Amino acid sequence: MKVLGKITSRLKLITNSGINAGKNTAIRSLSLLTLLVCVHCPLCGQGKSPSARAGNTRALVSFVGCASDGQVGSLKAPSGRSKTMAIPAAAAQRVAYYKAEQGFGVLAPKGWHCFGAYGSNGSSLYVSPDPINAAELFSTTWKGFRGPVIQISSVNGGTSGRFEVARIIARVFPERKAFVEEVIAEGIEPASSFPYGRYPADSLLYRGENIVEFVTPGQTDGLGTASRVQKNDSPICGVAILFGEEPSLLQLSLRLPSKNSDLAQLIIAQAEREAERFRD
Repeated sequence: MKVLGKITSRLKLITNSGINAGKNTAIRSLSLLTLLVCVHCPLCGQGKSPSARAGNTRALVSFVGCASDGQVGSLKAPSGRSKTMAIPAAAAQRVAYYKAEQGFGVLAPKGWHCFGAYGSNGSSLYVSPDPINAAELFSTTWKGFRGPVIQISSVNGGTSGRFEVARIIARVFPERKAFVEEVIAEGIEPASSFPYGRYPADSLLYRGENIVEFVTPGQTDGLGTASRVQKNDSPICGVAILFGEEPSLLQLSLRLPSKNSDLAQLIIAQAEREAERFRD
């Protein structure tokens, strides 16, 4: 309660200073407000694992290969060795690094199931405590995952994936608006398919011009549901990252069981580290 009281007082000061100092200060104040909200969001584990971002400890993490299917047919799960990562040793005992033949890998709790999908527009990897029905993933009637799941998707902005990239840019990367306008100018999809402005309920934390962490509250639409993760009573956390010249998009969306909620920020931080290899 003391912490919440301090946060409330701080937010009042921030809001007042923003009003008094003008538009630019108000924008900076809102960013700080969002940061405070995100850091103290216990449901998604943000702020619980500072060492996960600091990278001051390293540990060996088990590798799990994931089967996949897509444009040129099914692919077997790749074999791989354990990876040394910048995470606490205790956490390394609870997670594994899951990876399909195509696309990015992701940290997830040990013992989960995984499957990947890929095509010319990009690739996605899904990791869930429940078995994943590959046929459902490619079904036009399946709506998505209802329970705990981790999805990491890489969307190619230079192919048909540009439409999805443009939709996310319109929501949270205003400085890249020119890309959205170019996609709309093609005339393939109407401008109404690319609404501008953040989702009202989302909490956003920008870590740079092209990277934003998010929390989508339960039973609301937001960046978290701009995926195969269906809304329920629990929040969806993650990060959206632009990389490459096109640009392309890396989006991580995750909803963890309460017993694993402390792993959320660790999983997000590792995805951000991987994306650094491809960012300009």
